[in-house]
Amino acid sequence: MGFVSEFKEFISKGNVLDLAVGVIIGSAFGKIVTSLTDDIIMPVLSVFTSGINFNEKFFTLDGKHYDTLKAAQDAKAATIAYGNFINAVIYFLIIAFVIFWVVKAANSIKKKPVEVTAAPATPPPPTTDQQLLMEIRDALRTGRV
Repeated sequence: MGFVSEFKEFISKGNVLDLAVGVIIGSAFGKIVTSLTDDIIMPVLSVFTSGINFNEKFFTLDGKHYDTLKAAQDAKAATIAYGNFINAVIYFLIIAFVIFWVVKAANSIKKKPVEVTAAPATPPPPTTDQQLLMEIRDALRTGRV
């Protein structure tokens, strides 16, 4: 099979199309979560943390003091921007929480299969051998043998 025909077979599989749709929806969903985090969650969180801006939390490895992270980076100082890490963790937790609720809602919307209780099946009629054995049993009980 040639490269082009293999690629054509690969791309025409349903999983690839599902994945493409998932990536596109995921990128749009990412913008919604970014807006939720930046415009709603972080301002509320800053009220509880006395206005601390996590983006500006950093320390430099050269021992000098810089007023902002951008100033330290412009000075080519080695910085550890732990505030960005805190923001990334908050973003992750928000995304995980929202995805949890989306999946939970999707599962509740799915139609649950209706359980059909089958009536007890009637046993099949006895075979010829079984019928003969029952007659022998009955004859032994009545003493006709």
